[in-house]
Amino acid sequence: MKIQKSFSEHSTGTLYIVPTPIGNLEDMTYRAVSTLRTADVIAAEDTRNTRKLLNHFDIQTSLISYHEHNKHTKGSQLIEHMQEGQTIALVSDAGMPGISDPGTDLVAEAVEADLPVVVLPGANAALPALAGSGLPTKEFYFCGFLPRKKKDRAAVFGRLKPYQATLIFYESPHRLKEMLSHMNEELGARRASLVRELSKRFEEYVRGTLPELVQWADEQEVRGEFCIIVEGSSEEERQEEAWWTGISLIDHVEYYIEKESMKSKQAIKQTALDRELPKRDVYQAYHVNQDE
Repeated sequence: MKIQKSFSEHSTGTLYIVPTPIGNLEDMTYRAVSTLRTADVIAAEDTRNTRKLLNHFDIQTSLISYHEHNKHTKGSQLIEHMQEGQTIALVSDAGMPGISDPGTDLVAEAVEADLPVVVLPGANAALPALAGSGLPTKEFYFCGFLPRKKKDRAAVFGRLKPYQATLIFYESPHRLKEMLSHMNEELGARRASLVRELSKRFEEYVRGTLPELVQWADEQEVRGEFCIIVEGSSEEERQEEAWWTGISLIDHVEYYIEKESMKSKQAIKQTALDRELPKRDVYQAYHVNQDE
């Protein structure tokens, strides 16, 4: 077990996670501007995009690229810089780094290296979209971007369908129609909210049912980045036969490990939730099978 006190003195550098505006530059916080100015290096998903932000706020800190295609080599370099005492500020193109972007890998590497990580609060798309959707907010599940292949998406929808929590998805404009159509096929006529261009000039909420959103998307020239908020399962849906009915408990766990790339501990926990069983019972059954 490791305990980090974020604002204690450290002998090494620190990784700062700095949210940036998702559209409206006035959403940049004073603390975020100050952190970017005083950091030794800013690691950015797209340096050209981030340079525009830095120029707007007159920030002169040097930039280094850190993105999906170079994260393995650049990540180790950034860790070395922090071990030498440098402060790194991590930004994505917009919103909170580490949420649906490779920043999560750099955070994991920093934690593994016992380096301090400080996360600044700030702009993101998921929570404003949820808050303005008109759907329940007591429980919610962030799904991010869905897989590109239909069979992979179907597996994800099969897992999500029984969830009572409100579901939050991200989607790009060129895939929106296909995703909404498949979502409607798998989840049915649930209430949903389509939110585009949050905090920008053309911000728009489209609230209705999934079939209505499919029709809206078919009739529109789809532009902008989207959040899709979908209500959780109803009592009637949960009484229907679950997707895992008819397969063994062991196969249920293995499904999550093989198809969802979960670690065994995570897969056991999810299987226990699905079947409303004590986690220890699933753990014991699975590991007894593994030992045989």
